[in-house]
Amino acid sequence: STVKPLRYAVGIAERRLSAAWVIEDAPTHIPTAGGLYIPQNYDRSFRGWVSVRSALASSLNIPAVRTLAMVSPDAFARQLVALGLPLRESGDFYGLGLALGSAEVSLLSLTNAYRTLANQGRHGPVAPLLKGPVADPARQVIDAGAAFIVGDILADPNARAATFGTDSLLATRFWTAVKTGTSKDMRDNWALGWSQR
Repeated sequence: STVKPLRYAVGIAERRLSAAWVIEDAPTHIPTAGGLYIPQNYDRSFRGWVSVRSALASSLNIPAVRTLAMVSPDAFARQLVALGLPLRESGDFYGLGLALGSAEVSLLSLTNAYRTLANQGRHGPVAPLLKGPVADPARQVIDAGAAFIVGDILADPNARAATFGTDSLLATRFWTAVKTGTSKDMRDNWALGWSQR
């Protein structure tokens, strides 16, 4: 689920989505070459029509899969590679599950992708601490406005209330954009984010 903000950022940048746009969170059966794909939300419940803001902040899986179906897994895989997430296979190999993080990525590359969102869509390589000034090798890979909107969504405690409540560990005393994710087989729970600090 930690790749969802990247998917939504690209959709917003491409003007396929907006934070206020509504998408259906309902049972769905998507035909694929390998059979029917039936995505489920983490809590196995459905919320009907929800805003993109609420879908992302509450980490709903079905709306994320629906947004990926708009552009194709292969197109999203190319976008992930541009964000520094080296994928071993093409997007078509991962299918629509790529919207939910079916591809393995390292924590360092994922953290750097979040740094891209925090830096208004500017992506740069991870480098060890160096002495003295260093030229900024960052390049714009996500529209700055889209990165801002995604950060605002991830910092909105009311938008995430449907899944996490208003008094969860994600609520901080200051502005913090944060997103959770669970690895395959529910082995690991991650939380990534950034603050204005």
